Amino acid sequence: MSMGLLGTKLGMTQVYTEEGRIEPVTVIQVGPCPVLQLRTLDKDGYHAVQLGYQNKYKDVDTARRKASRAEAGHVSAKLTSKRRARNVKPLAPKAEVEPQRYLREFRFKAATANTVGEVLTVDKVFATVKKVDVVGTSKGRGFTGVMKRHGFKGLRASHGVKKGSRQRGSIASNASNRGSGRPKKGIRMAGQHGNAQITSRNLQVVRIDAENHLILVRGAVPGPTGGFVIVRPTRKKTRPPQAQTPSAKAKKK
Repeated sequence: MSMGLLGTKLGMTQVYTEEGRIEPVTVIQVGPCPVLQLRTLDKDGYHAVQLGYQNKYKDVDTARRKASRAEAGHVSAKLTSKRRARNVKPLAPKAEVEPQRYLREFRFKAATANTVGEVLTVDKVFATVKKVDVVGTSKGRGFTGVMKRHGFKGLRASHGVKKGSRQRGSIASNASNRGSGRPKKGIRMAGQHGNAQITSRNLQVVRIDAENHLILVRGAVPGPTGGFVIVRPTRKKTRPPQAQTPSAKAKKK
């Protein structure tokens, strides 16, 4: 897995490129993200880098007082306790930052060169990245019918259809598996719509504003304005263009 960053969706706008072409973009504020912890194969069974994003408490003067002991002890070595006094082993390095609102891990196959307390910014991580994947939570729309949830056409709104124009209609042989009596798995019915994790893949990076910690990607991003998102280099593999055979060219003609 490649290193990514945590951020917030700020909304959509449009910008002009250097070629004079207008691009619809989503503005995402990513980072700065401090490295809170390093997972190792010997201790945890896998390699990973744990990042934090946004101070959990806005008032910095009272942040440590409002935070729980677990939150404060995870980011600072200055917390004193009887358990730490009895502990003979040295403590793991701490980031010495305020308690963070969001914590996520990025796994790797081998150990990385990152250090605890290092602050990752958009210009460090996405300087040479051209396309990214954005992971977010879609807007929750509650319990909806099949027309809104799955795009069903509905029944006829003519004579003979009694108050059933928005129903799904007959499910016929999909009603149950033969012998089990249970509905077939995956049948589309009314139910919970939205509020699910969605990944928008292979979005083009249009512009990076390192001073304001912003990244502009082409297209839409899941979630509402102000929603939490994860931005990472894309994992989608593009197939190389295949040479056409003479028979394929003849068929096109």
